[in-house]
Amino acid sequence: MKADAFAEVLLPTNELRADLPFYTKVLGLRLDTIFPADDPSVATLSGHGLRIRIEKGAQAAPGRIRILTDDPGQFPGGPHLTAPNGTIIEIAPLTTPLIQPPTQHEFGVRRLRDSAPWVIGRAGMHYRDLIPSRLGGAMIASHIRIPDGGPVPDMVHYHTVGFQLIYCYRGWVDVLYEDQGPKMRLHAGDCVIQPPGIRHRVCEASAAIEVIELGVPAEHVTTIDHVAVLPSGPGDPAREWEGQRFVHHVKDGAVWQPFRIPGFICRDTGIAAGTKGVANIQVARFDGSVTPPASRHDSDIHFTFVMEGSMVLQAEGQPDRDLRPGDAFVLPPGMVARYAQCSGDLEILEASLPGDFKTEIAH
Repeated sequence: MKADAFAEVLLPTNELRADLPFYTKVLGLRLDTIFPADDPSVATLSGHGLRIRIEKGAQAAPGRIRILTDDPGQFPGGPHLTAPNGTIIEIAPLTTPLIQPPTQHEFGVRRLRDSAPWVIGRAGMHYRDLIPSRLGGAMIASHIRIPDGGPVPDMVHYHTVGFQLIYCYRGWVDVLYEDQGPKMRLHAGDCVIQPPGIRHRVCEASAAIEVIELGVPAEHVTTIDHVAVLPSGPGDPAREWEGQRFVHHVKDGAVWQPFRIPGFICRDTGIAAGTKGVANIQVARFDGSVTPPASRHDSDIHFTFVMEGSMVLQAEGQPDRDLRPGDAFVLPPGMVARYAQCSGDLEILEASLPGDFKTEIAH
């Protein structure tokens, strides 16, 4: 059996008696030990998940302490305080606020064959950035792969996001989600949305697994939950997280219907309904019934990933772009574009935020 252990932060002081009232009365820390009795020069205090040792003459910098709280009023004089010993106290929000930057619209193309770099990210997964500009921080789109497959060294966690999509592009992956029953397997063509704050964990993946992940905003906090245990129940399909339901779209058995652009059919993932219009995710397939006409949209964010086949993207004021599997592009609202020279096996993943956008056929 391991013995108890504590970690403490060492802070210097010139006069302990001057510091104790600040740390106990202003910051609300509890005095644990103090010595020697006749002329105290060392004290330990604890509170707010922190343990500190204040020592006269200690060879240490005064440092900075961040106290996280949703009630900053309990610390008069905040959000920045300075203790008598020089330690700076910063009062910060306990709940990380979600900040959605305004979208910086652009026409952008990212092609796999242009040697876009792969970087190693969380849990050893490889990431390829599909929108380098991230539209000014409005959205991140990542092509993710796990080369060897097998168990994934992931932990139960959640994200502070406005919207997040996981689309299984190649292979399969096993995942656990809060209040969604036992472990589920996503096969190629399946997708889920991860509502804000839902606890989840990636368990295992096939070799050469690839997924497309979209996140709004681009920079969002991932929090490890050391307490939650998954699976957590039989499943509650009606539960909402900040107004969004968990949506698990399964490719097999999906109904194909007309797409917003003639010449294509699509399968609706149900995500527009599950997010109450926050986002719309569709998989479209060229059916060859007509030559796709030029069109424009009015969505704030419009992202497309080419999954199979090939096409030529013709956009006003831009050179034609030959696109193949693994390529992605974003179109700003109002830009006239045409999907030309579509191969018979062309299949694309399209994401629009908000989901209730309009398409206008350009003549």
